[in-house]
Amino acid sequence: MRGAKSAKWVAIAAVVALGATACGGSDGGDKDKGADKGAVNANGKFSVEVGEPQNPLQPANTMESNGSIVIDSLFSQLVGYDTKGNITMVNAESVDTKDNSTYTVKLKSGWKFHDGTPVTAESYVKAWNWAANVKNKQTNSFWFSDIKGYDDVAPAKGDPKSETMSGLKVVDDTTFTIELSTPIPYYVYKLGYQVFSPLPESFYKDPAAAGQKPVGNGPYKFVSWQHKKLIEVARNDDYQGPNKAKNGGVLFKNYTNLETAYEDLKSGNVDVLRQIAPKDLPVYKQDLGDRAVDKPYSAIQSMAPAFYGKQFKDIDPKVIKGLSMAIDRDTITKTVLQGTREPATGWVAQGVLGYQPDAAGDAVKYDPAAAKALIKEGGGVPGNAISIQFNADGGHKEWVEAVCGSITKATGVACVGASKADFQADLNARQAKEVKSFYRSGWVLDFPMNANFIRDLFGTKSDGNQSGFSNKKIDADIKAADSAPTLEESEKLYQAIEKELPNYMPSIPLWYYKVNAGYSEKVSGVDYDQSGDPILTNVQVKK
Repeated sequence: MRGAKSAKWVAIAAVVALGATACGGSDGGDKDKGADKGAVNANGKFSVEVGEPQNPLQPANTMESNGSIVIDSLFSQLVGYDTKGNITMVNAESVDTKDNSTYTVKLKSGWKFHDGTPVTAESYVKAWNWAANVKNKQTNSFWFSDIKGYDDVAPAKGDPKSETMSGLKVVDDTTFTIELSTPIPYYVYKLGYQVFSPLPESFYKDPAAAGQKPVGNGPYKFVSWQHKKLIEVARNDDYQGPNKAKNGGVLFKNYTNLETAYEDLKSGNVDVLRQIAPKDLPVYKQDLGDRAVDKPYSAIQSMAPAFYGKQFKDIDPKVIKGLSMAIDRDTITKTVLQGTREPATGWVAQGVLGYQPDAAGDAVKYDPAAAKALIKEGGGVPGNAISIQFNADGGHKEWVEAVCGSITKATGVACVGASKADFQADLNARQAKEVKSFYRSGWVLDFPMNANFIRDLFGTKSDGNQSGFSNKKIDADIKAADSAPTLEESEKLYQAIEKELPNYMPSIPLWYYKVNAGYSEKVSGVDYDQSGDPILTNVQVKK
């Protein structure tokens, strides 16, 4: 498995019209996982369906799936995860700690950036200090907040007091230490996320230009970016990591809708899809046969209220819980979603450390009578109407309409979809705090532990918290979980927090994701990782 990745906010969701029927097909990726179906062109390139990244291709400035798949091809991390979620070493030789507070990182020797300069301890320390600094406006700055001295480079108000975090120290060319403000037993898991990428010295000469032509340390080198058309990367033949590319490179082809991508797949104009088009879901297994993919991954779809807005600013959580209980998840996932999703029973995605099967209790059980009663008891929905913001390019319209219909039928609360043209526009509206009511929130793991779905979405200061949810008790409980003496105890404390979330309803869990995708006859060895993205380096191109 390649180095850990982050798709962050998930752009897509497969949906079809009510009453459609699914056909038989494969339940995974290419079962042969090899190239015995034809001779291999080791230098052959293949294409993947993506959308336009929201931001420049800077590792600490990407929090969505279209940008992260490209970033992950260009940058490798200190650590990765195997298929069971265990830590593996990538650019690091070792990451050790005796007290969960100070971590010593030793790098493997011989690694180089794509410009030929060496990857050193300074490459990591300088990159993290730059990314954390509030002046540089990186969307993922808060990921460095555990490090001692973060508040000096990223104060809540005013200019930085320092250019560097006191908790980062270079020992020698291949060794550096990370001192945390408080001990965190799972910190090594976080180091697999792309925000912790190293950067070459050339980056700092012009960071904006580097975001358009990134220089990384990963299995592929950047070639070109034709905005809203194509991003091309080529195999890095000097790559020292464990996940060397079995192909010559990748063409990330931009699509504004999934229907066009699917037609291109059938005609051989794109090789790998991340998701099948909504209207084609009932027939894709029949169309593609063994090239159809249907497998779970660690992501969850939710509805998040805009707590900063007039409608939900001082809302009683009973109202949100009532709206949640008005959603018939079983029917919607079986019909509108064609069985490609599983109703969520909590806020943490399946397949990660600390997942528990019934954390949300009755908050996600369909019960129209109880839903109506809770909404009334909580003082009602302001205006007796809600909307759900979503991106029109991701195949969400049908399920949003179904959820709205379920809520209105059960409670009498009016509900409509609020469509944004594409994922970029959707994310921009969220970050600008322009959401009027609810927004569609799809979150995929950064690292395989429940903390990533609780702290990083519901912590008051967390970058992933775009709803404005804030609760002092939850923040205190998160701090306690992070300070637990062992990984196991931290996991259990986060499980306890999740069990309490029905009392606060920071969002409405809907369902767990699955990969419903496919690939062309031109490629083999296609499989998808725990984040739902194709494992690019494993793909082989046929002659």
